[in-house]
Amino acid sequence: MYQDLLIATDDSDGARRAVDHAVELADQLDATLHVLSVSEEGPHSTQKQDKMRSDPESEAHQAVERAAESASERGVETTTNLRQGVPQEQIVDFAETNAIDMIVVGTVGRTGLDHLVVGSVAEEVVRNATVPVVTVRETSQ
Repeated sequence: MYQDLLIATDDSDGARRAVDHAVELADQLDATLHVLSVSEEGPHSTQKQDKMRSDPESEAHQAVERAAESASERGVETTTNLRQGVPQEQIVDFAETNAIDMIVVGTVGRTGLDHLVVGSVAEEVVRNATVPVVTVRETSQ
């Protein structure tokens, strides 16, 4: 039933937890793990980006490589993919155009004004995806 899983990562702490979860799921399901990182564009991209990042494409490349390496260590078949744009839109589009069975994303659990202004990539993916979405919190409470 779940043969193609998508993990969206930006290599943040929350995304690394999600990667670990996705690798475990893919391993248990004997599924292919499609690793995607999106170099952000859009109205709030500068607010979301770490000010120390000088090359978002390089950061996205590192994110997919680290996730693929983690999957490889477990013997999980992977593909790596880079896109540019609005992350939530690119994640949903990738899932639709590549016959993905399930999406795994990390969430940092923003609340209040920060959530209203910046929004949540995970929330938008959950709302717009046509396949099941597993969200993994950055930290357990």
